Amino acid sequence: MSNSKDKNNSPAASADNSLIEQRRQYEAGTLYRDSLAASPVKQFEDWLRDARDAKLIDATSVALTTVDADHKPHTRMVLLKQFSDDGFIWFTDRSSDKGLQIESNPAVCMLFFWRELERQVRIEGHARKVDDSLSDEYFYSRPEGSRFSAAASDQSRIVTNRKVLEDKVSELHGQFSDGSIPRPDRWGGYVLEPDYFEFWQGRNDRLHDRFTYRLRAGTQSTAEPTQWTIDRLSP
Repeated sequence: MSNSKDKNNSPAASADNSLIEQRRQYEAGTLYRDSLAASPVKQFEDWLRDARDAKLIDATSVALTTVDADHKPHTRMVLLKQFSDDGFIWFTDRSSDKGLQIESNPAVCMLFFWRELERQVRIEGHARKVDDSLSDEYFYSRPEGSRFSAAASDQSRIVTNRKVLEDKVSELHGQFSDGSIPRPDRWGGYVLEPDYFEFWQGRNDRLHDRFTYRLRAGTQSTAEPTQWTIDRLSP
């Protein structure tokens, strides 16, 4: 008797599970070489402005991928809080899984996806901690509830139930009744210093537009547009 599975019973053959017919055309825009900014940061700024002007929900949300000590990738959504030629900044608990992974392997990747505009931006590079002064500035700008939650949560650690977290928040409110809870030492920002960008614009018949910016070997700063090599990729 054959050990192979009956093809008719495989998930791929099930009408309920098949996604073969889930497709559409991409008609929101185009992307050509002569329309690109010389700087990838400026190109990103233009596209992010388009997403915000279109009032897309969570336009600054980004999928952040890190790699652990066993070379396994881990991806989760974070919020971009600042960007410039120096890099792309977000804030988190540095004792979390992503913080520990960055500590052992600083190579990271960000992926922005603006569905309604049919656009993606992939950014690769290395992450490092930002100065404490910047972490303080952002932490104390957050709403009070967010500050207490950050202090109460040992991010990524197992917790028995939600009540444990709520009780810890209540305890901290008792200790800091005026709301002036300090920034935990473990909480702070990271900056991704990029060496690669890819801009993707969906097009009809899957003949998408893709352009990359690669930082030229030997260059350290991203400030000068001439330090980037631009190429079109086959979709």
